[in-house]
Amino acid sequence: MSTTSPAHTADLVVFGGTGDLSMRKLLPALYHSDRDGRLSPETRVIAMSRGGLTDADFRGKVDAEVRDQVPIDDPATWQRFLGRLHHVSVDVGGADKSGWGALSRLLAGHEQRDRVFYLASPPRTFGPFCRELEEAGLVTPRSRVVLEKPLGHDLPSAQRINDEVGAIFDERQIFRIDHYLGKETVQNLLVLRFANAFLEPIWNSLWIDHVQITAAETVGTPGRRGYYDHAGALRDMVQNHLLQLLTLTAMEPPARNDREAIRDEKVKVLQALRPITGTEVDRFTVRGQYTEAGGMPGYLDEPASTPPTEASRRVETFTAIRAEIKNWRWAGVPFYLRTGKRMPYRRSEIVVQFKDVPHSIFPGGTPNRLVLRLQPEEGIELHIMAKEPGAGEVTLKPVPMSLSFGKTFTARVPEAYERLLTDVLAGNPTLFMRRDEVEAAWRWIDPILSAWESSGDLPEPYPAGTTGPAGAHELLGRSGREWHEEDV
Repeated sequence: MSTTSPAHTADLVVFGGTGDLSMRKLLPALYHSDRDGRLSPETRVIAMSRGGLTDADFRGKVDAEVRDQVPIDDPATWQRFLGRLHHVSVDVGGADKSGWGALSRLLAGHEQRDRVFYLASPPRTFGPFCRELEEAGLVTPRSRVVLEKPLGHDLPSAQRINDEVGAIFDERQIFRIDHYLGKETVQNLLVLRFANAFLEPIWNSLWIDHVQITAAETVGTPGRRGYYDHAGALRDMVQNHLLQLLTLTAMEPPARNDREAIRDEKVKVLQALRPITGTEVDRFTVRGQYTEAGGMPGYLDEPASTPPTEASRRVETFTAIRAEIKNWRWAGVPFYLRTGKRMPYRRSEIVVQFKDVPHSIFPGGTPNRLVLRLQPEEGIELHIMAKEPGAGEVTLKPVPMSLSFGKTFTARVPEAYERLLTDVLAGNPTLFMRRDEVEAAWRWIDPILSAWESSGDLPEPYPAGTTGPAGAHELLGRSGREWHEEDV
């Protein structure tokens, strides 16, 4: 089933290799890459953890926990994939350094291979891991390191992590991953804009009324309150995922399809975001927390290992923001960002709402709308006005021109991590965040966080299973707009 020529050989070392992210996302993605011929025969996957597992133990764990997540239509390919797997026990930050010696012996003799160190672990471990990696003599000129989000909890902490990792690895070797950027729709957004002549002339404030970017989830936070109390929706989703989607929607056309040219344009968008500070935070942002409704528990009632604290009462599980980009293309066009837990649907999408026609000769028309859906089913819809069939007066109806990737293309649509891991192994950083990009995002987010934390106000409650607090609808309603809720 090979669809590409085999990649160059690499050793992929996953710190946190027995954890949830590895088992649910990374290993299934790597198996699909193996099945589709994107891994060279000699490429190895080395899991690192404190588990004390042998190679056989780890392969047995993967066989038991991962195989049900992937279609095993070729048992020989599955066995080949299991044969790539190894495990090394390492206690990062501990007194016992013997694990580094075991990893060194496993990697010995393969110094000319690319080495990719994937840190599927909390950000506090990034610096210590990189330092101990260097002390063990395992960082080579052909090494790369992948950092999972969240990268810090504010600008100073992000800068500290960047400094610690940057002391060991050059910027060109650091890959800060955001799985949203691996989705087909996100990549098709660039193709849609820059490979088609009809959109770019109207992709500006003359023709676009506003843009909505939504990431809604039906799930709550059972068992995760200890993490979520100190993260919240703004840090967990807006600072990375939603701002990444905003930059790709709003960026200027790069001079070429170049790994740095695209990232340069994304940074310019973040730098052009109008700061939201002081009393403007109350006007342009909304935060909410879900409460019990419809048999679903409220945030404070979710199962957790510890009882709710003051931080639990103050953390937001929903946020909506009205952002503005201060440049010629987007002056006066609001970008509405929204994310929340316990919403009535699971959906991630970008909605570009165009202005009405300058002079309508037909009654009942509505403005055109472009919807780029990332999940649950990736695709693109352009809503245009059409005449309903029939004699008599002309009756207009909005009709979607739809492109569903799953229905249009016969090939399997790869998961986001498949694309991103392929790019990591190939050394292509285009879909990964640069240091200046991460820090520019935190500079815009930090004043909002600061205003919320210094305020005595609690998040606005909203019943679980609804579309968020009333303030989110007022945020758009003040200008006569409303959230896109089609097919809810």
